This record gives sequence, structure tokens and C-alpha cells, in this order.
Amino acid sequence: MPREKHNRMLAEERRREILALLGRHGRITVEEVAKRFGVSVVTARGDLDTLSESGSLVRSHGGGIRPLAAIPEHPLKVRESIHHEEKVRIAEAAVQLIKPLQTVILCSGSTSAELALRLRQNTPGNLTVITYALNIASILAEVPNLSIVMIGGIMRSVSKAFVGPQAEAMMQSLHADHCFLSTVGLDPDWGLTTLDIMEAQLNQRMIEAAAQVTVIADSSKFGHRSLSLIANFKRIRRVITDSGAPAADVEKLQSQNVEVCLA
Repeated sequence: MPREKHNRMLAEERRREILALLGRHGRITVEEVAKRFGVSVVTARGDLDTLSESGSLVRSHGGGIRPLAAIPEHPLKVRESIHHEEKVRIAEAAVQLIKPLQTVILCSGSTSAELALRLRQNTPGNLTVITYALNIASILAEVPNLSIVMIGGIMRSVSKAFVGPQAEAMMQSLHADHCFLSTVGLDPDWGLTTLDIMEAQLNQRMIEAAAQVTVIADSSKFGHRSLSLIANFKRIRRVITDSGAPAADVEKLQSQNVEVCLA
């Protein structure tokens, strides 16, 4: 086999391996490629550039991340079955933070639904829950000693949640002790992201209204950058996730004074 063809095949195999690593971890650096495959930094950069040109990754400073559209927005019923055990553990850790007489904000999403289920089973006295999500309100609707403030607006059918200017205006008039925020993407270098611009804007108002903010997100959300930025980590008190969270990302969050709890 000619040497040039042999080297080309090796490069193709190496790039397939790079994509496999990217799929597992969400990002990869030039240094990691060079070290793992025993190639020069120049060759590693060339591999990432080639993959970027094909749309397989997005080049970032010093490496590459998954493409923007890597995460589809599944209907809520589908999301409830994905990483379910991890979401249950995250919810069990999160519910311990909620105290009697508090007002808490619960966003939409399957992890928030698990938290709502835990609250229904063991409700702190005289709790007030603010939510814009129909699934959360439905779970908590008949719980005694619990008041629900339902945010109204334009309903997104895929998430069964209300968003838009009316929802944002109502949220601006409220205050909460605690906001529990789910997210589609969590990147320590970029922030928290979601797929819907209007939901991101409402989430921003929720963060501003709360005395403290806890992100509840399983480890599959790490390393993703979705369409719309919700916030960076300046206003985030803690992140509750599972033990599959990348150690490097956990360290980056901690360096930003964000408490990380592995459930």
C-alpha cells in the first residue's frame, strides 16, 4: 500500500476516534488529541480543522466542542425516560434544600418534574411554588399546605410550558427564596443554554427574582452549547448533577465559586 494512502487511512480512523471522544465528553482539546494519538500539535489542529469544515464539531479556543444542534428537543414524555435514575437522585438531593415557609421557582423539564414528585411526597409546611410549567402544576395541584403561582403566557407544546412577554412581566413582579433551574446545555466556559429563546429570557427573569439559584442537570448536559444563552455562572449558587459529570468541568465550576453536588 502506498505510504500516502496508508497515512490518509490512519488520519480518517483517528478522526473517527476523535468524534467518538467528542460524543462522550462534549469537547476535546488539541493537547488531548496530540497526547492520545501520539501526533504533533500541528497534526492535531489539522484534524480538528478538518472535522470543523465538515460540520462534525465546532472549533473553540484550543480545541473543539459538539455542534450546536447536537441535542434534539424531545417531547417531555420522552425526556422523562432518559437518564431517569440520575434525575431521581438529583431530585432527592435538591429537595433537601427546600424549607418550610419558603417560596421556590420550579422550571419546566423532566428533572424539575422529579423534584415536584419528591415535594408531593414530603412537603415542607406552607410552601409556595412559582412555575410556568403545566406538568409541575399538575403534580402539585392537590398537595395540602402548598400554594401554586402559575405563570401564564404563550404555551410551548413540546415542553408544556408558558413563555413570552406576559410571562416575563409577571415574573418580574415576584420574589423567591430559591430557583431550581433545569437546562439543555451546561458549559463552564460559556454558561447555561436552552433551545428556545423565549424560555431563555423567562429563565433569566427567574434567576433575577431568586435569592439563590440551584441548577439541576444530569451529566449528559455537560459540554453542550444550545441555541440560546440563559446565563453565565455568576448568579448560580450550586449545581446538582450525577457522578458522570466530567471532572475537568466540575473543577472549572468550583473555580467560579459554584458548589457542585454529585448525587
